[in-house]
Amino acid sequence: MARRSAPPNSGPAYIAPSQSQRRTLADPHESAFSRFLREEILAPEKRPGNLSLLTGIGMFVGGIMAVRTWGEMMVPA
Repeated sequence: MARRSAPPNSGPAYIAPSQSQRRTLADPHESAFSRFLREEILAPEKRPGNLSLLTGIGMFVGGIMAVRTWGEMMVPA
C-alpha cells in the first residue's frame, strides 16, 4: 500500500488556521476573564458542549432540590 500524507508545505494538521487568526484580532487591553468568556463560554463553536454541561448541572441541582422537598413522600410508610 502506498503511504498517504499531507501535501508538502501544508503545515501541521492539528492546528486550525482560525485559532491563529482569532488571536490576532483580540484586543490587547482585554482582561484575561473577558478573553476566557469570549473564547470558551460565548464562542459559537463551543456552544453545544456548554449547553450540554449546563443541562447536566441543572438536572443535578433540580434532582437534589426535588429530593430535599419531596423526599418524605418518596419513602414508603
